[in-house]
Amino acid sequence: MRIAIVEDDLIMSNQLRDYVLQYFAGREQLCRITQFSDGDEILENYQADFDLIFLDIQMKRLDGLTTAQRIRELDENVYLIFITNMANYAIKGYSVNALDFVLKPVNYLMLRQLLMRVERLLATKTRKFIALPTEKGLTRLEASQIYYVETENHAVQVYTEKGTWRLRESMHAMEKLLTAHDFYRCNSCYLVNLAHVEQVDGSVVVVAGNHLTISRPRHKAFMAALTKYIGGIKA
Repeated sequence: MRIAIVEDDLIMSNQLRDYVLQYFAGREQLCRITQFSDGDEILENYQADFDLIFLDIQMKRLDGLTTAQRIRELDENVYLIFITNMANYAIKGYSVNALDFVLKPVNYLMLRQLLMRVERLLATKTRKFIALPTEKGLTRLEASQIYYVETENHAVQVYTEKGTWRLRESMHAMEKLLTAHDFYRCNSCYLVNLAHVEQVDGSVVVVAGNHLTISRPRHKAFMAALTKYIGGIKA
């Protein structure tokens, strides 16, 4: 489990770290803990690679709620748990889809229950995540949230359930990244998520309501890949 602790009180931060290490001691499940002394530190070059982030609500430079809002712009999937000495502050955490909160001073038994809960949630996830290099940093998305990718000059447009991102990536690089997640080219311009194909009508494939052209050279291979996917065989 990849865990971040964002806390400006070093004593509290180290205590929380020690409790987490105590929880994982002697177990097969490993953890990696990264400590940050303020909200702006975790946001600098945020990589969207944490499973769980503990966030102090009141910090000197950037408070926990603002930090959480900015994290959510880059990462919708990480679990957030607020650390606070005032329960009424934690209620605001639901606006950023926080999992829970812990009151200071942190109690080990309560923390243990939260970590068990996070482990159960992570264990039930069958989602496949990819990291996309956007202008704001790396954005972690479920591959299933992506409808299709379109080439645009020397960049690509990524159309998803959550909006559209423009990336300075080649179509070749995107194809290499997404082929393992059941994406296939229907022509030189489009890389399609087979899970979102709604209809094929001759040389047109409908993906999430969008009509995309299937090129003649790729038609046979695209239809074969789609047939295999529908039949439960990896393309």
